[in-house]
Amino acid sequence: MEREAESIADTEATGASGLVVQPIDANFSLKDRIYDSLRRAITSMNIYAEDAELRLDERKLSEQLEISRTPIREALARLEQEGLVHIVPRKGVFIVRKTKREVLELITVWAALESMAARLATEVASDEDIAELRTMFADVESEEAKAAIDEYSSKNIRFHQAILKLGGCKLIQDMSDNLFIHMRSIRARTISEGDRAKRSVIDHMHIIEALEQRDAELAERL
Repeated sequence: MEREAESIADTEATGASGLVVQPIDANFSLKDRIYDSLRRAITSMNIYAEDAELRLDERKLSEQLEISRTPIREALARLEQEGLVHIVPRKGVFIVRKTKREVLELITVWAALESMAARLATEVASDEDIAELRTMFADVESEEAKAAIDEYSSKNIRFHQAILKLGGCKLIQDMSDNLFIHMRSIRARTISEGDRAKRSVIDHMHIIEALEQRDAELAERL
């Protein structure tokens, strides 16, 4: 994780840099549907791309979702409470992008959460769930990972999310969810650096082996 922090300022970002709002889910109340749609759109963005559009236009969002601005403002206020956006009076709503120092702190917290989740996973995760982690990378060799960096970056992110889930601790998952928008972009940026993809595949295999062996100390350390 420390290596990711050291290179974050100098690497290029990948992925969508503009807001892409998906249709809202009819199974939720209107407020929750709008909030969920906006949150998914924001967390799917690469907010650290140089051309990332960080200002949210209420009028455009209203047109895209075909609803009035009032419920959109309520959803944005909720997102501000989570630290995903910042509302500036008379200027607009802006997606929050962390400073380098904040990124370093974020990586430290994420690493601690993931380490604890890995330890817990050795105790509560089923053999089937752990086997699924290995399946995730069964068709990925280190050289292939480097060649198809975008595809591997997506698998890399899903792997770390899976570790957090396998720990079976809802609080850890909730805390990591609020960090995900930033970690997603950070990992997308750093995975293409040098031999990071190759080392990442090896590191993942070591983590999986520790989980398979139910070695809590090793899983937490890795």
